[in-house]
Amino acid sequence: MTAPAFDRQAFIDHGGPDGGATALPSATARYPDPMEPAALHGPLGDLVRVLEPHTEADPAGLLVQALVMFGSLIGRGPYFRAESDRHHGNLFACLVGLTAKGRKGTSLGRIRATFGALDGDWMDGRGKSGLSSGEGLIHAVRDPAEDAHENSDQGVEDKRLLVIETEFASVLRVMSREGNTLSAVMRQAWDTGTLNTLVKHSPTKATGAHVSMIGHVTATELRRYLDRTEAGNGFANRILWVCVRRSKLLPFGADPCDEALRPARERLAMAVTFAADLRGVCISFDPQAAELWAAVYPALSEGQPGMLGAVTSRAESQTVRLALLYALADCCREIRIEHLRAALAVWDYCLASARFIFGDALGDPLADELLRRLRQAGEVGMDREELRNALGRHKRSDEIGRALGVLAEHGLAWSERRAETGGRPEERWFVLGARKAPKARNGSDGVRDTALAALTAQGGEDL
Repeated sequence: MTAPAFDRQAFIDHGGPDGGATALPSATARYPDPMEPAALHGPLGDLVRVLEPHTEADPAGLLVQALVMFGSLIGRGPYFRAESDRHHGNLFACLVGLTAKGRKGTSLGRIRATFGALDGDWMDGRGKSGLSSGEGLIHAVRDPAEDAHENSDQGVEDKRLLVIETEFASVLRVMSREGNTLSAVMRQAWDTGTLNTLVKHSPTKATGAHVSMIGHVTATELRRYLDRTEAGNGFANRILWVCVRRSKLLPFGADPCDEALRPARERLAMAVTFAADLRGVCISFDPQAAELWAAVYPALSEGQPGMLGAVTSRAESQTVRLALLYALADCCREIRIEHLRAALAVWDYCLASARFIFGDALGDPLADELLRRLRQAGEVGMDREELRNALGRHKRSDEIGRALGVLAEHGLAWSERRAETGGRPEERWFVLGARKAPKARNGSDGVRDTALAALTAQGGEDL
């Protein structure tokens, strides 16, 4: 598995991953390292291993879409309990890569063919696209009409729904329209499966819905259309963001033989049957996994600043859903340490992907613009008057002061006072890393180091 070398300077020179106008969001962001081998656990990992040599698709994209489809296929059966919340196996994931060159569609086709062979009726009948409104989503998993009689709407019996949006940017554009309820209903679908709206002319509701989603988008489109509202209201943090790119060059294509795929397919078929018999059963950690969970939980819970924090703040919930799916794929009634290790490896990749996509953007337009200007200034830095001039003198001094405070609070910029002859001291601002390094912020780039330390203490394998 040899991916083309990532040319960071070309990335910067061409204005982003799609050669558009969007610049690299962080001076320190880099493309994620390959997903840790621990993620390729069980029949889902075996499936990716068999497919990987025969496709240009990114293994990370193959694996995450396989997790989403497996979670959709097993339905709303067993769950993990976190206080009063029940986490089922439905996931939302979005693959982010170059147009045509990220092989997003290729990866989807490979995984779709495998799971379609397990249950063609589910794939054909419950795989949908064209999200446009909350009411439309509810209709796809609706309950029978309250005044049900022979001629009234009998509702939908199969509450599983796999939403596949290969043009996810169009969904983001729809959500931005005034009065559109799609974002709110999607959040309900991820949380509880009980869907309704407050729209008077739409009395339709759904209970027990099991909605999963796969989206495809380019990084430029994502940064353009994912506004602060969707990041701040929790829609974005219910999504696993996954960077993908072409893994290799196969000019003539290839296909794995059916015999090579059969073992993984048979194990997955057994897992689907196993999960179906556990409807309403709570799945929890075994003692070893519980010990590891206690060790990594603080790092998962700590959160990140700015836009990155807004889109990754459900780290704990996402990780336990992933671990649940790995356990069920292994036909286990408990989440074992290998399942949690696999989930942590997937989450670390998603966190690194989000950092690459969103960088250290704060979601505050003025603060982000000041950060950009300070980066351009480099070691010279800028004083407040220079910053105000750079903004065309359209911002008041107090607005600039507030935005600089936001940058300082998140450790992205710092200031020093210089004594000026015959005048008051000058306050000059610098981006983090310019001229001298301020005290490092507390925070973790991921959970790998914490998990590794915990496993070492237990005498376990490396992540």
